[in-house]
Amino acid sequence: MSKPNNEKGSFNIAPITQALIYCRVSSDRQVVDGHGLNSQELRCINFAKHQGLTVAKVFPDEGISGKLFDRPAMQELIKYVNDHPKERYAIIFDDVSRFARDVKVHLQLRSEFISKGAKLMCPNFNFEDSPDGEFAEIITAASVQYDRQKNRRQVVQKQAARLEAGYWAFGHKKGYKMIKDPVHGKIGVPDHEGAALKEAAEGFASGVFSRKIDAIRFLQDKGVWTKQKAEKYLDKFTQFLRDPYNAGFIEYVHPPIWNITRRPGKHTALISLETFELIQKRLRKTDLNQRVRVDTSPDFPHRGLIICADCKGHLTACKFKGRNKQVSYPRYICHNATCPSYNKTISAKDIETGFKELLIKGRMKMEIDLLLKKMFDRTWKDEVEKIKETESLLEQQKRALENKLVELTNMVINAKSPAVKSVYEKQVENIAKEIEGLGEKSTIGLDMSIPYQTALDKATLVLKKPDIAWEKLAVHEQHGLFFFLFMEKLPYSIKEGYQTAEIPTAAMLFEDFVASTTSLVEMPGVKPGSKTKPFSHCSQD
Repeated sequence: MSKPNNEKGSFNIAPITQALIYCRVSSDRQVVDGHGLNSQELRCINFAKHQGLTVAKVFPDEGISGKLFDRPAMQELIKYVNDHPKERYAIIFDDVSRFARDVKVHLQLRSEFISKGAKLMCPNFNFEDSPDGEFAEIITAASVQYDRQKNRRQVVQKQAARLEAGYWAFGHKKGYKMIKDPVHGKIGVPDHEGAALKEAAEGFASGVFSRKIDAIRFLQDKGVWTKQKAEKYLDKFTQFLRDPYNAGFIEYVHPPIWNITRRPGKHTALISLETFELIQKRLRKTDLNQRVRVDTSPDFPHRGLIICADCKGHLTACKFKGRNKQVSYPRYICHNATCPSYNKTISAKDIETGFKELLIKGRMKMEIDLLLKKMFDRTWKDEVEKIKETESLLEQQKRALENKLVELTNMVINAKSPAVKSVYEKQVENIAKEIEGLGEKSTIGLDMSIPYQTALDKATLVLKKPDIAWEKLAVHEQHGLFFFLFMEKLPYSIKEGYQTAEIPTAAMLFEDFVASTTSLVEMPGVKPGSKTKPFSHCSQD
């Protein structure tokens, strides 16, 4: 029976002449602060020379803080030893804590290496093959584990205290960056992506984006989430919408050991509480009444928007071939076997013609033009002010980043260590990208009257002539317009056509709003009129 390949009775009894060095740091900060890989490597190399050993290879784990199987260099080291079964190596590491910070992992690694004929060595600890030596080794490893667990407990306590005080205690959130504030310490402020995320969230809350996918595509146009298809970001966007942090609150109830219930945060909110609650209300809905089919085509623009008046189920669409097999006719049909209208088809032309008549009927009254413009002016003025505030913040961020870029550039020039230099160069590259991104978001020099007039024309067209607006849009844009104009999908009866007596439209809601608020708002140039003349123009002083 053969004996294991270890120091006690091994076939490989060749003396150890080569060393493999393992060094590890758990963060980039340790590299920059001088407690990094270079200092460990130099200490281990000097120790190997003192022992008369030649260093065969160095295995560095930089910025790694995790369990055994999360450390790539350690896995590479084990593989290297396995790939050289005829060689005996000394495995040298700077400190027991660098080898493993868990007793179980320490013993597992120790057993793995010794079974291959390797020997563990450390400048500040003597591994002895004796009961007393093994006892001291286990006690040292246990002490390292205790220090790690105690440090983690202290970190958790400090993080919990920060959370309870209204501060986010972890990494930055999407749309934010963490800055050092002289009063609050590390605190989140919106970054260059924050403005786009704010607009997307508010658009989803108000219905401008009828679906999450539309908001995500808007964000992609703004340079947010661009590496994958929009569909891949649905979960991330949903998580963003559900996060109270964006409304200025702190909450961390999962895992249960934290149980930090919702409280006002000290950071800058992206959206208002009212907007956040409206978003949650939309997310809680089943969305059955506003779900848009992904296979909608120009041939059937109303598919997914029309339901059967009898059973309230969706009308599907397909093309039927007539007697002339070369010609097909687009038609809508109810496939609910229990419905009185089951398998009865409706011409697509009837659906489209009736819908156009419905849009014409739902045009906003001409007399409201002036009020619409006045309300739009006020809203646009508020938006311009917000843009100016954002521009000021972007300029401050840009100046701060440019100053930091100069400092880091000088550090790169003065850095002697290649590892430290590499870290600085990476930071310089990231900051340069941030500055470039801020420049793309800048609105300096833009004529705001152009987007104003464009937006006003679009808003006016949608409310005054929705039928014309509908014809100018692509099919997916038509669906967005549909859910702006109507609160739910439209029932269609084979006998009676569209049944919309109780379904409000955007124009009707706007007119109701005008009727209820006009008397409360002073508006130059407009005064209440009679029932036959709702508004009349008056001269301005």
